[in-house]
Amino acid sequence: MQLDRDALTRAYRQMKTIREFEERLHTEIQTGEIAGFTHLYCGQEAVAVGVCEQLDAEDKIVSTHRGHGHCLAKGCDVTGMMMEIWGSREGLCKGKGGSMHIADVDKGMLGANGIVGAGAPIAVGAALSAKIDGKGKVAIAFSGDGACNQGTTFEAMNFAVVTHAPCIFVFENNHYSEHTGFDYAVGTAKDIASRAEAFGMKVWRADGTDFFAVTDTMREVLDHVRGGGGPAAVEFDTERFFGHFEGDPQRYRGEGELDRIRATRDCIKNFRAHIAQSKLLDAGDLDAIDDAVMATIEQAVTDARAAARPTSEDVLTDVYISY
Repeated sequence: MQLDRDALTRAYRQMKTIREFEERLHTEIQTGEIAGFTHLYCGQEAVAVGVCEQLDAEDKIVSTHRGHGHCLAKGCDVTGMMMEIWGSREGLCKGKGGSMHIADVDKGMLGANGIVGAGAPIAVGAALSAKIDGKGKVAIAFSGDGACNQGTTFEAMNFAVVTHAPCIFVFENNHYSEHTGFDYAVGTAKDIASRAEAFGMKVWRADGTDFFAVTDTMREVLDHVRGGGGPAAVEFDTERFFGHFEGDPQRYRGEGELDRIRATRDCIKNFRAHIAQSKLLDAGDLDAIDDAVMATIEQAVTDARAAARPTSEDVLTDVYISY
């Protein structure tokens, strides 16, 4: 299916926003102003955007510790997220979530999660809620190649099949679970999707560095699940450009590996090359988006630095929720 100019422009802006958000954090973290661990999403933008551009606020997603890209793709506010990462009480979660626990329920973003594999059961719960509502909505569980080895993920997939929940398990295979290579740690012949298939659900596979492949594949997956086909899984082969966490020396990488993947498997470069070849958008249009995104990120950082910090009284707020 051919995307129109507005859809292509919006997708590029989203991917570029995620990229520059993360690149700026990579720089700012070196100043010591940002507390806690941070896991950057650079390189995987096509997956988050290709998936989330086809959802609305009533469709739910559950993210991972590497969640900034998912948040932004689902519509979370750039400045609110930057304030949250800076630990401001003006952030999306009032400074209490930080990098690994950002959530915005109004946008259908049920939260990032610092525990590997812990998001999948939450997504199944959200999917069962959607099934009861009967509005054709879905829930997405983002996971990596590390989470595919977790028992919680296995249990969630099995339960989703048993209950026929409209849940989609999106596995972003970026080739490393923390510091351990996928080839070593996953026993199913370099394939995550076949594990999900063994539970009785339909699976797809696609190149996660190709936005158009992600979009087309995800459209098929969503049609299947929204149409009553039950849960499904998709494996996107992708790359992460930074370490597992900021400060990771990445000594497990092969010589020249990072240079190679940045040159040949950069989803944003691939998008621009596709656009140039097909002449769907002008290079000048994309350059203008680049400039606008950089201005947005710069302002978000300025606002985050100036935003109010939590007070001692804030410790006792938002501890319990009342229904």
